Amino acid sequence: MRFAKVVFTGAGIWGLAVLTPLFWLVDITGRHYPPPTEYPQFFYGFIAVAMAWQIAFLIIGSDPARFRLMMIPAMIEKLGYVSLLAVMYSRSRISSIDLQPAFPDGLLGLLFVASFFATRQQSSSVRLQPDRDVRSVRL
Repeated sequence: MRFAKVVFTGAGIWGLAVLTPLFWLVDITGRHYPPPTEYPQFFYGFIAVAMAWQIAFLIIGSDPARFRLMMIPAMIEKLGYVSLLAVMYSRSRISSIDLQPAFPDGLLGLLFVASFFATRQQSSSVRLQPDRDVRSVRL
């Protein structure tokens, strides 16, 4: 359980630290690519959605057994992005510099998979605890 806490909390903190500056680096991005002012909804929309996932990672890290099922879309988020970058690179649609985010995200994706399997025992023990039914409490 500690492993999953560290992985997801670390991923959330890392993501917030890496993504937050993008809100103020629009002009630097515009030097290498068409300026984001031509497509602000995609540029800022991507950052907003990515930031929301960082918060989700922090929530998962707060109680991995309870939020174990949320690890599945977290794995899809990381490994889906890595797969997309790999396919685009293999078709010469992006440069090797643009492929670089695949490495830390790929590592995090693999750590998310490992966390999912590592929390299998803990999440089943959480589910086996009997629920307290208000009707069963005698006054």
